[in-house]
Amino acid sequence: MKIIEGGVCVAQGFTAGSIRCGIKDSRINDDTAIIFSACECTAAATYTMNRVKAAPVYVTMEHLENGVARAIIANAGNANACAPDGMENARRMAKAAAELLGVDEEDIVVASTGVIGQRLPVERIEEHLSEIKLEENGSEKANLAIMTTDTRTKTAAVEFTIGGKTCRIGGICKGSGMIHPNMGTMLSFITTDCAITHEMLTDALQESVRKTYNRVTVDGDTSTNDMCVVLANGKAGNELIDWQDEDYQLFCKALGEVNTRLARQIAADGEGATKLVTCTVSGSRSEETAERLAKAVVGSNLVKAAMFGADANWGRVLCAMGYSKAPFRPEYVSVAFSSAAGSITVCEKGEAVDFDEDAAKKILSEKEVVIAVNVNEGENCATAWGCDLTYDYVKINGDYRT
Repeated sequence: MKIIEGGVCVAQGFTAGSIRCGIKDSRINDDTAIIFSACECTAAATYTMNRVKAAPVYVTMEHLENGVARAIIANAGNANACAPDGMENARRMAKAAAELLGVDEEDIVVASTGVIGQRLPVERIEEHLSEIKLEENGSEKANLAIMTTDTRTKTAAVEFTIGGKTCRIGGICKGSGMIHPNMGTMLSFITTDCAITHEMLTDALQESVRKTYNRVTVDGDTSTNDMCVVLANGKAGNELIDWQDEDYQLFCKALGEVNTRLARQIAADGEGATKLVTCTVSGSRSEETAERLAKAVVGSNLVKAAMFGADANWGRVLCAMGYSKAPFRPEYVSVAFSSAAGSITVCEKGEAVDFDEDAAKKILSEKEVVIAVNVNEGENCATAWGCDLTYDYVKINGDYRT
């Protein structure tokens, strides 16, 4: 497997583009994107676990019941969640894209992100969508068009070989705030030219999402709109993956690499964040226990604030672990902080050890910080990603609707 440049257009047969429809008057950038496959795709998706789901989520669920799709239409600026005419307007989005592309309406994935509770001005999409230009290098434009409070685009791609055929997987995503385990206000669109059945694609995606996006937290809020969609058009010409064999494992590894890279980018771009905070819990009785502990640490507001202040307050790490409801023995725990500036152990067997505070502060002042926890009870591990909590987070969310 090789890491390559690109996003949703690296796989054969995919084009993308964007247009400004004026969904939100204050937005000057493009706000609507389309990703299109030259042929029918096997499709799989995961959706928000929030009980309140936006209309586009429900429409996409309906459209993907048969495991087939041709295109994705996504808008920013309005979530079309808890909004007047929500279902009708989500279907009108799908219809507009279908008419433009000459495909069935049921073959369109619909996604939205933005303000909740306001009617989506779908007529603006219908009016301007025909102006969109789909290109083989249109991934970046599509990525920019789905951003809300994101400060940068998020993309990842890999190349791998199955049965002598070169396959590619590429993805783009958006996500900055309302990000919490079980996904968040995150849209992730992934394309591949690998030939794989709907059943195998679904299994691979669900397992990958569990270990990547569902281990990200920014602020503890799970959104109404998030989804992760994969389209596979089979253009690479490999023998169809229809069983969990060696080829399936290779595909899973490639998909996992793309989703891990995208998940890390989401965490690093948390609203107002200045650093990416990674927590790896090792020596656990089970992977599930390690995951719960790691999520609790990166999700703790006190830990996040300490990371912002470059304060080696390891007691907050143990405190977060303690209320996670995951089983572990505090008297066995060791904690270390590391970054590009070095590594320092701050706790052993659940108790403080002497360490250089100045060295610790230097380590915690880097753009990426790792909190390494060893519970010394087993051989399982898990990693979760988050960010620091800054003054700017409150500023951004204090006037989000404007």
